[in-house]
Amino acid sequence: MPHWLTGTLTCLLILLNTLVGIGPMLVLALIKVLIPYRPVRRFCSRWVMWIAESWAEINKAIFALLLPTHWDIRCDTPLHPQHSYLVVSNHQSWVDIPALVQAFNRKTPYFKFFLKRALIWIPFIGLAFWALDYPFMKRYSKEHLARRPQDRGKDLAITRRACEKFQDIPVTVVNYLEGTRFTPAKRAAQQSPYRYLLKPKSGGIAFVMAALGEQMKDLLDVTIIYPQGKPPGFWALVSGRVDRVIVDIRARDVPLPLFHGDYENDPQFRAAFQQWVNQLWLDKDQLIDELRRETGLD
Repeated sequence: MPHWLTGTLTCLLILLNTLVGIGPMLVLALIKVLIPYRPVRRFCSRWVMWIAESWAEINKAIFALLLPTHWDIRCDTPLHPQHSYLVVSNHQSWVDIPALVQAFNRKTPYFKFFLKRALIWIPFIGLAFWALDYPFMKRYSKEHLARRPQDRGKDLAITRRACEKFQDIPVTVVNYLEGTRFTPAKRAAQQSPYRYLLKPKSGGIAFVMAALGEQMKDLLDVTIIYPQGKPPGFWALVSGRVDRVIVDIRARDVPLPLFHGDYENDPQFRAAFQQWVNQLWLDKDQLIDELRRETGLD
């Protein structure tokens, strides 16, 4: 098929799959709002997760049927749907998210992203995010805290409350440490010391680890590579112009003291945490270099 026809058909099937699933998901979300009884909410949450996983699995089937993309997934550790995981990944393209779906759906708990609180007000989508128990964060800028120091620590408290719902269930939390998609221009503007990565932001992952505690002791370090060179856009993927995507997953040990410090107010702990994150990023930069050489990019 011509690329434009492949892309159009793929998008239509994804849209149809979404429309079929979002109705029941929104009904369950409304039940959670109207009946805030913990067993009822837990029951609804399980079914919402089942709908989301089924939606993702059908999308995987659509991709397998229509697209030539080979998902080269490498993992050095067994994955379990009843374990909790903290996932960190480099970020280059919107295709990164389908790559994570290919790697983790129904192998680990359905993954969660920490979202900006403003996203909850998007019609239908915000309610779906809420139904999926995505945590909504409110981060205060340094300028805001300088003006209103009494708000210091509130963002962590908000995050802790948002994560309370994960205490009794396994969860996979995804964190993009770079905070935005990598481009050479952004790397140059940052004067990043890494060849293929932007500077990592340690505060976000420190908040997640402090909020969820040792429940998240299993860290999966994900590195995504596009052997064709420039990271493709979503249309390139759905129109069949992405031949291969490498998803490298490696288990990393997290020192237990990193779960118990005060990143915001303890300079010594913050320095130790940043050193750990920087070493993680140095190792990832070296791995990207190795994978690029393997695929002939360098």
